Amino acid sequence: MQVVILAAGRGKRMQALTEDLPKPLLTVLGNNLIEHKIDVLPQEIDEVIIVTGYLGDKIKKHFGDNFKSKKIKYAEQTDLLGTMMALKQAKTLLEGRFMVMMGDDIYSKEDVASCLKHSWAVLVKKMTDKIRGARVDVDSNKHITDIVEGVELEPGMLNNTGLYVLHTDIFKYPLVQIPSGEFGLPQTVAKAAKDFEISIVESKNWHQITSPEDLEKVEKALEEEQKTA
Repeated sequence: MQVVILAAGRGKRMQALTEDLPKPLLTVLGNNLIEHKIDVLPQEIDEVIIVTGYLGDKIKKHFGDNFKSKKIKYAEQTDLLGTMMALKQAKTLLEGRFMVMMGDDIYSKEDVASCLKHSWAVLVKKMTDKIRGARVDVDSNKHITDIVEGVELEPGMLNNTGLYVLHTDIFKYPLVQIPSGEFGLPQTVAKAAKDFEISIVESKNWHQITSPEDLEKVEKALEEEQKTA
C-alpha cells in the first residue's frame, strides 16, 4: 500500500525558519516532520510518495529512494494551487487504495491503524476549545455532508486533520476551486462522500504545527506522552 505526503508548501508562517529549509524538514525531538510520519506507518504501507515543491531538492537529498525500509518516490507541484492539485501530481504513481498525510502535521500509530481499518476514511479531531480550522459536517448516521475550511469551530465540532484513506476513484471528481483560488482536497472528499462510504475516525493524538511557537509546544507534548507511554 502507498501513502502520499503533501510537502510542497512554503510554510510562510514559520517565518525565518523556512527561508532555507522546507517546513516538512523542521525538527521536533530530533526528527523532522516527514520522519515522524514515516515512523508511524505500519508494514503494509511500503511505499511513500512525497509531493515536493518549495526547496524540494533538500527533501529528495535527505530521503533518497529508500528510507527506513520504505520505498520513496517523488512528485512535484510547481504551482502551489492547493491540496487536491498537489495530490493530482501523484496520480500516475498511485494504484487503488492509498493514504494521504499533510507534510507539516504529526500523527500517531494508533490513529493511522484505526484509519486503515476502513476502505475510505477521514481522521478528525473533536474540539474541546474554540479554534479556527476545517469543520467536518456529518449527519445523524455520521455520513460526511460537507467539509468547510477556514471557519471558527466550537467545542464538540469535528476538525479535519488532513489524514485520509482514499482510492484512485477520487480522481474521477472535478477539481473544486475554493475562494483562495486553490483547489481543495477536502472539498473533493466531500463530493466523493455522496457516492462512497467514508468513515469518520476520531483522533486520539494529532499535533498541528502552524507557527514557530507550535514547534516548542508540540515537542513538550511529545515528551510528556513518551513519559506516560
